[in-house]
Amino acid sequence: MGMNELVWKKRTREEIEHFSDDYKRFIEFAKTERLAIEYFEKLLQQNGFVSMEETASNFDKVFYINRGKSLVAIKGDISKGVNFIAAHVDAPRIDLRTYPLYEDSSIALAKTHYYGGVKKYQWFSLPLALVGVVVKESGEKIDVCIGCDEKDPVLVIPDLLPHLDKEDKKVSEQFRADKMNVILGSIPLDGEEKEPVKKYVLKLLKEKYNIDDEDFVSADLELVPALKPRDVGIDASFVGAYGHDDRICAYQAVMALLAAEPKEKALGVILFDREEIGSEGDSGAQARFYKAFLRKLLVLKGVRDTESALDDVIKNSTVLSADVTTLFDPSFPDVHDKLNVAKAGYGVALVKYTGRGGKGGASEAHAELVARVRGILNKNGISWQVSLLGKVDVGGGGTVAKFLAQEGFNTIDIGPGLMSMHAPFELVSKADLYETYLAFKVLIEEL
Repeated sequence: MGMNELVWKKRTREEIEHFSDDYKRFIEFAKTERLAIEYFEKLLQQNGFVSMEETASNFDKVFYINRGKSLVAIKGDISKGVNFIAAHVDAPRIDLRTYPLYEDSSIALAKTHYYGGVKKYQWFSLPLALVGVVVKESGEKIDVCIGCDEKDPVLVIPDLLPHLDKEDKKVSEQFRADKMNVILGSIPLDGEEKEPVKKYVLKLLKEKYNIDDEDFVSADLELVPALKPRDVGIDASFVGAYGHDDRICAYQAVMALLAAEPKEKALGVILFDREEIGSEGDSGAQARFYKAFLRKLLVLKGVRDTESALDDVIKNSTVLSADVTTLFDPSFPDVHDKLNVAKAGYGVALVKYTGRGGKGGASEAHAELVARVRGILNKNGISWQVSLLGKVDVGGGGTVAKFLAQEGFNTIDIGPGLMSMHAPFELVSKADLYETYLAFKVLIEEL
C-alpha cells in the first residue's frame, strides 16, 4: 500500500535532489506564464514534438501554443481517448495598470493592480522584478526583464514605518490596493520642469528597450518577486520559490508526458492561463482552443464527422486536474481537518472534491475514478494521501477541473501540497515534488 507512506524512506536522496535541481532551474526562469510556455515549447521541440502549424503528416507528437500563454500537447493516437494532465501556468502577482506612470513629490511611480488571491501585505517592502512584454504599434514585441539579473536594480512597493502606523485596523483596511504604488526612480532629467523624474525614467526605458510612455497601454507587465529558488530547512528538504502554484504541476506534467509511453490511449498535457481569476478569457480553461486542436488532429487523421468523433474522444478520456493543495502547517492547526490534509513528505495528494461550504462550485471525482487512481498508485508503489482545502466552512477553492468536467471529461484533482500558498515565496517538500511526478507518469500510462 502507498497511502500515508513517507517518501524519504522509499526513494534515494540522490534521485529526489536530481529532480528538484532541474525543477529549480525551470521555476527560476518561468517568472511569468509567457516564460513558462516558452520554456515548455523548447523542451517539447527538443524531444521530437512538432508544432501543429508545422506538421503535415507527422502528428504522433504534436503541440499547439495559444496566445503565448497556454498550450496543449499530445503523444500517440487520440482515437481511443487521451489521458490528460491539465495544470495552469499563471500565478498570483502584481500587474502594472494600463497607463501606470506618474510623478509625485519628485518620485516616479507606477500604479498597480493585484492579480489573483493575494495577501496584499506580503507584497510591500519586497524586492520585485518587472517582467513581461511590450507590443509597439508596429506589432514589434519587446521582452522586458528588470530585476532579473543580479546586477539589475529591483523595484519596491514601500510600506509605512511602524512609528507612523499606530492605528489598529483590519489587515484589509491597513494594506489597501490603491497604496500599492511601485517606486521607479527619483533623479530628474536635466532641463525639464514638468515631471522631470518620470521623464528620466522614460529616457532610460527608451534607451534600453525603445519603450515610450504610450507603449505601456499595449503591454503585459508583471511585478514578481526578485527572489531565487532556495533550499529551505537545515536539512534542505523543502524548495522555496515564487510560482509553485501552479507551475510546479505544469512542470511535473510535461516531464511525465516526455517520460511516459502511450499504451491504448494517447497521452496529453493542457496548460492553461487565468486559473487564478476564474479561468476566464481565451487562454483559460473556459476557452475552446484545446478542443479546436483535437478537432484538427481528427481532420488530419481523415475523420469527417469531427463533432461526433470529438464527443467520443472526450467520453473515453481522463483528466488529472493537476493543482496544488494545502499542506498541514503545525503553527496553524485549527484551520485543517487533520484526517483530510496533505502532510509534508507523504507524496501526491488526491483531492476528491473542491468547492466551498456545502460543496458549492465543486468538481467531485466519481468513486470509480478514485478507485482506479489509488489502485494504480498502490500497484506501482507510489506514496499518496488525501487532502481537502481546509475544514468545512473554513476553506475552499477551485481548480480547472470543473470546466473540463463540464465538457464531459472524467476528472480528478491531484497534486502536491504547499505551505504559504499564494505567498511571494511558497514551500514544497522535495519528496512530494518528485513523488507527484512519478504519480503523473504511471497514471497517464495506465488509466
